[in-house]
Amino acid sequence: MTTEVTNTTTGFWYGAGSRVDAVDVLNALRRYRSAESAAQRRAREALGIGENALLALRVLLDAESEGRSVNAKELADRLEITPASTSALVDRLVRSGHVERHADPHDRRGVILTASGGSMRQVLQVIDELDTRAIEVAEHLPPTDMAVVVGFLEEMARVVDHDEHAADTERSA
Repeated sequence: MTTEVTNTTTGFWYGAGSRVDAVDVLNALRRYRSAESAAQRRAREALGIGENALLALRVLLDAESEGRSVNAKELADRLEITPASTSALVDRLVRSGHVERHADPHDRRGVILTASGGSMRQVLQVIDELDTRAIEVAEHLPPTDMAVVVGFLEEMARVVDHDEHAADTERSA
């Protein structure tokens, strides 16, 4: 799979002279996805962790900032991975010093997970700063434009999810 990004209006997957406006939108979307992926990759590399581990840390930090606690079952549900995969992921994060296990004060057999580590928090702070800058950009849009952008992105997500579901169905047939 290639991650080449083109900046021309004919670069998406359409030929010259076809739907220039739509191609511009799709090229801009590809450039954004590429830039966002690069930022997440830099954060993962700085931490020495994989994609699911970074997502797990975000879940734990978000919960912490909201005053909630997270156990392994909730983490598995949020990441949409199996309990066995969650256990292995948490074990790796504990060994690397990114996550700590604590006794659940409401369930003596339960375990609560929390994020730890100064360097990890610094990298996640960079991502949060990026999110903040993105919100500032979005807030400059007029409300009607916001509605159009949200509708477009939701429809694109639906199309992509449908394509993935269709591909899964074809593979299992």
